[in-house]
Amino acid sequence: MSDSIVVLGSASVIMEYLDKCSANTSDRKQSILIELSGSDLNLGFMPYGNWWRRHRRAFWQYFRPQAVMNYRPVQKTMSTRYLGKLLRDPSRFKRYMRYTFSATLMKVLYDIEVADENDEYIIKVEQAVQGAAEGTLPGRFLVEVFPFLRHVPEWVPGAGFQERFAAWRAAASELKNAPVARVKDSMERQEGAPCIVREMLSKIVRSGVEGPTLVEEEEIVKDVAAVAFEAGSDTTLSTLQSVFLAMALYPNVLKHAHDELDTVVGPTRLPDFSDKDSLPYINAIIREASRWLPVIPLGVPHCTTEDDELHGYFIPKGTILMPNVWACMHDREVYPDPEVFRPERFIRDGKFDVTTVRDPFQFTFGYGRRICPGRYFAESSLFINVATVLHVFDIGLPVDEAGLPIKIVPDLTDGLLAYPQDCRCTIKPRSPEGVQLILKSLQAEQIK
Repeated sequence: MSDSIVVLGSASVIMEYLDKCSANTSDRKQSILIELSGSDLNLGFMPYGNWWRRHRRAFWQYFRPQAVMNYRPVQKTMSTRYLGKLLRDPSRFKRYMRYTFSATLMKVLYDIEVADENDEYIIKVEQAVQGAAEGTLPGRFLVEVFPFLRHVPEWVPGAGFQERFAAWRAAASELKNAPVARVKDSMERQEGAPCIVREMLSKIVRSGVEGPTLVEEEEIVKDVAAVAFEAGSDTTLSTLQSVFLAMALYPNVLKHAHDELDTVVGPTRLPDFSDKDSLPYINAIIREASRWLPVIPLGVPHCTTEDDELHGYFIPKGTILMPNVWACMHDREVYPDPEVFRPERFIRDGKFDVTTVRDPFQFTFGYGRRICPGRYFAESSLFINVATVLHVFDIGLPVDEAGLPIKIVPDLTDGLLAYPQDCRCTIKPRSPEGVQLILKSLQAEQIK
């Protein structure tokens, strides 16, 4: 625990050091917690180097903007399925969110149809994400300070952490290996539809590599798919929960969104990706949600690879750099009344604008060479789900047994990945016509 730690508290310093000087600030500190929790399989935690570059190159090939457009039909279908689930049981909206994002990625990555929110893969991704969020939190486990404790049996008093780490590690391993094995099996039987993993494996076969190189290439396929599934479903989940909470707390914002959707989309269809540029307020709501309650309040820590200097301060090799995302997103000089949810911050002359005000996505998705390569897929998923839900549903505060509104205080959970601490709300169809639109859309998509 003698590592130097520098907290970067301003946007200008973060961009200067982590973005423009990324050649020396793109490493990740390797902690025993990363290994024990199974997070060493995660591209986001890998040390900076050739192995990481090979993973990122493969990831980017399938999640660059042009490639992401190919996945929009799946995202659209899953967003419609989410509406059907909300219509049947709105009280489980958070559980259905997890299902929606996870099922989307399972289809895109592995061509696997996830049955429902209790599917084994949904459970595994929850466990793996918990390991990444809780298991890597500095100062939480004594084994970080005394690594020899990793060898102490779990039945020894004080070693109960072993059981938790074992469960997280097993979930991460299964999430990495089991779906790829299913794709391989379907390829051998010459069954199944195109998907990312199938294409990656086919590319390896066509290249003719064998021996150790073949093993490495297949490991990259497993790692890339697993981290896309794990990270892609979780960051979007947190932001969408923040949108629901904001709509419950700010009915004027919800009304503005309804008015825009009614004008642009109309009552006879659901929003589509072709509407995106015509829905500036919906885009602004998503940006404001990522600012208001940021998914990773302290960012993912970077690490220097060599000695350095920053504004006259000596930065030793191996220094942990923590970008204070929360401070940047709640900077009163940039965002007046930062605790208030106000999408109008990102509207200029009636148009969506993130050029004249600080763009929260510059902080949500990381910096420099470590910027999240899945950001375009995440943005697409958020847009289609926010637009479709707000088009047909009203969202309000939860009520008690007497029917009175329950006061909700917006706050975040602890952990590397943060979620709204309390996002209870009431969800009701806006109109009978909206209900019929949902049912008609489900039927058109052949969704039960």
